[in-house]
Amino acid sequence: MYVIASFELNLYLELAISGLEQAGIARERILALPLDLGRKPGKIPDTVHYSDGLSLFDGVALLGTVFMVLGVIYGFVLKWGPILWGLIGALIGAFLGLAIDLLISHRRKGQEKEQNKRNSEVIVIVNCKKSQQQKVKNVMLDHFALGVGIWDPAGKRFPRE
Repeated sequence: MYVIASFELNLYLELAISGLEQAGIARERILALPLDLGRKPGKIPDTVHYSDGLSLFDGVALLGTVFMVLGVIYGFVLKWGPILWGLIGALIGAFLGLAIDLLISHRRKGQEKEQNKRNSEVIVIVNCKKSQQQKVKNVMLDHFALGVGIWDPAGKRFPRE
């Protein structure tokens, strides 16, 4: 009979393992397996298949358009004319919009990183007798296991209570 539980990597995991040993489960029958968080490489910010909710194009388009219109308007009185000043205004506005969008998205992602910071998870597998099954399950639940499952390889595949 196997009792399988998932824990966050914290003090309650250690307390659960010592509680199992106090309940009469030998140390050799307890397996604690830490899981890798699986760090993902950086992604392209916005694609068809993935969007983080922050668009880097909005500010570029908005400020590029505003500065282009201002360049065209004031280009009639400036030396190089409205076309060149419109292009110069569009480029300046686009770069300014990109810089502002990058600052805002960088600040937001930093706040989200701190909120989404998560600990590693540990899977605990206990090989016990059928008579110890409920005691082991209770010890794990008492120490804040994220989830508990029972597997009996000899009998039913997934016994229920």
